[in-house]
Amino acid sequence: MVRPTSKQKLFNGRDHSWIEFNRRVLEEAEDPSNPLLERVKFLAITASNLDEYVEIRQAGLLQRIEDGYREPGYDGLRPDESLAVLTAAIHAFVDAQYHCWNQRLLPELRKQGIRLLDWEELGDEARSYAQGYFQREVDPLLTPVAIDPAHPFPRVLNKALCLALLLKRKRRSSGPPVLGVVTVPRALPRFVRLPSADGAFDYLLLQDLIAQHLAGMYRGYELLSRAAFRLTRNSNLYIEEEEARSLLETIRVELHNRRKGDAVRLEIESGAGPEIVERLRTNFELEENQLFRSDGPVNLSRLLFFYSDVQRPDLKYPPFTPRPFNLSRRSANIFDELRQRDLLFHHPYDSYDPVVEFIQKGAQDPAVVSIKQTLYRTSSDSPIFQALIEAAATREATLVVELMARFDEASNIRWARSMEDAGVQVFHGVVGLKTHCKLSLLVRRDEDGVTRRYCHLGTGNYNPVTARFYTDLSLLTADPQITERVHMVFNYLTAHAEIDDYRPLLVAPLTMAESFLGLICRETEHARAGRPAHIVAKMNALLEPSVIKALYTASQAGVQIDLIIRGLSILRPGVKGLSENIRVRSIVGRFLEHSRIFHFANGGDDEIYLGSADWMPRNLFERCEVVFPVRDAAVKARLHDEILPAYLADTVKARLQQPDGSYIRAGKILRNVRPFSSQDFLMQLAEGKTSLAAIPIPVPRSAAKGAIGKKRAAG
Repeated sequence: MVRPTSKQKLFNGRDHSWIEFNRRVLEEAEDPSNPLLERVKFLAITASNLDEYVEIRQAGLLQRIEDGYREPGYDGLRPDESLAVLTAAIHAFVDAQYHCWNQRLLPELRKQGIRLLDWEELGDEARSYAQGYFQREVDPLLTPVAIDPAHPFPRVLNKALCLALLLKRKRRSSGPPVLGVVTVPRALPRFVRLPSADGAFDYLLLQDLIAQHLAGMYRGYELLSRAAFRLTRNSNLYIEEEEARSLLETIRVELHNRRKGDAVRLEIESGAGPEIVERLRTNFELEENQLFRSDGPVNLSRLLFFYSDVQRPDLKYPPFTPRPFNLSRRSANIFDELRQRDLLFHHPYDSYDPVVEFIQKGAQDPAVVSIKQTLYRTSSDSPIFQALIEAAATREATLVVELMARFDEASNIRWARSMEDAGVQVFHGVVGLKTHCKLSLLVRRDEDGVTRRYCHLGTGNYNPVTARFYTDLSLLTADPQITERVHMVFNYLTAHAEIDDYRPLLVAPLTMAESFLGLICRETEHARAGRPAHIVAKMNALLEPSVIKALYTASQAGVQIDLIIRGLSILRPGVKGLSENIRVRSIVGRFLEHSRIFHFANGGDDEIYLGSADWMPRNLFERCEVVFPVRDAAVKARLHDEILPAYLADTVKARLQQPDGSYIRAGKILRNVRPFSSQDFLMQLAEGKTSLAAIPIPVPRSAAKGAIGKKRAAG
């Protein structure tokens, strides 16, 4: 058995994998087969992704370097080496973003009557409107600053758009120019909609409108040059536990301190004068490679505005209505239904309403005596939030809320306090571990006098808004073993009360890693014994070395392994002698693939698990996570014969990972196969416009091929 000795040969780089993921999103912006406004939206998403990556990952690398870390990462690179490669890749990616905007999207938008205009292009009516808008809405929010000994450089907020000005006093014949700074108001849209006689959608950049009025703000100065810029600061959130301070207070203090993070990136208009650039770079103590010149609007994530403001349905995906859920005739309510069978919902193809209604019933049904709930992220007007408050008035209501959900800490603190005020028992989980599991548990005294537990377990957040464009899975069940163990998980979250065995659940950080390794090892033994051995795992990311090494061993034993990984993967698939039986595909399309599914052929006795955890160190060891088995035969059949085969057959939105970590569209590699889009198929299936027979049968890979697709092929 071949076992490479070099760490670099075992894994690809994490940062390289992330850049490749964002490139796949950028491909969707470049793809002319996608509707135009959807392409603009994809470009905005790449910019938002990049923002988060720079202020978290790149900032983290800078911190590690400053702290003296020299230990190589997965790819064998030290932090300083990794940072150099990452920074160069980000510069190239930013160039590609602006090329997409300037050469592909902007001309197409103009053809469709959606125009981003310069001030010089405005007619009299548009200029008059813009002037009035400035006086009414913009000017009251502006605070011009001129930097001199009496006025130090203002505190520039993280990711706030600003105008930098080079100014010279008119009454002084000598003396160096001074720098001025005007912050563009965050409360206003970045694009000002203008009146248009021909029905076009005409817009002016808010920063350009402000620029036309700078002379009035800086009377007594001559304006030499100006440039829009945006500063990104370190947003890593570190918490030091102190006995004298609650976790909630710790998070609140860290939120305040976050604004004081070190600068890690400066974006500035490509036409900015060298003196402005150098003064800003020096002030923020940045290296030259931390400076990014924008050949267009600074902060492309704001382009998302066009998607919502331009009312052109013909330039967006056709509307899709999720499949509704109806109780069977013999059931009076959801609890009757769950006593007969488990229910699986595949969002957004299936409506999210049953999940909301399940929790609402828990708040309203007088037979329900207790409701327990985890919340990681949810919407600001969530009906789940209201249901918990309603429940607290008449029954035991318990909430485990995650305060450290990145970038949602402030809203989650507000939620926690509102819940406590309403009488909900609020807990913050196990100190030092994020509560990422998705659980809702109801205790009900049923009509037959028996007290039973009912629960929802999911792969995604309790957020009805994101459930419309995230693919996730929800399981509603009254299975006594599962619900009893969910009860024990809540005891762990509220009292840190551990038990030795959570089976049939896999619970992180207690049993999950060991259990997954055991399942992979079992598959390896099946292959060695000549029994059916196949692993299909769908997740967001794969970074845990111990799991990857176990997959390599399984591949060498003959296990067929299909991984569907939307984002990061440092595994090297298809390497002879190491991973030649492993295939990795990433699907990026209309919906964000967010569900986690784990299928093990198990010698012919298939097992399928769902859950909230990826195969990443943070999910397996640093979070409270739950992965749960699918036991109901009909639910298992749906996953086995519909959902997983559809993803494995995708040749339109799927990209296949190469050994070096790059990705190629499946349609370019798999010749002579008809185009098949898993997401399009699943929408059509939900609408009753197609059937399972439309899923292409996978081409057999070897004699050890797994069971996925076999039943359909035999039928």
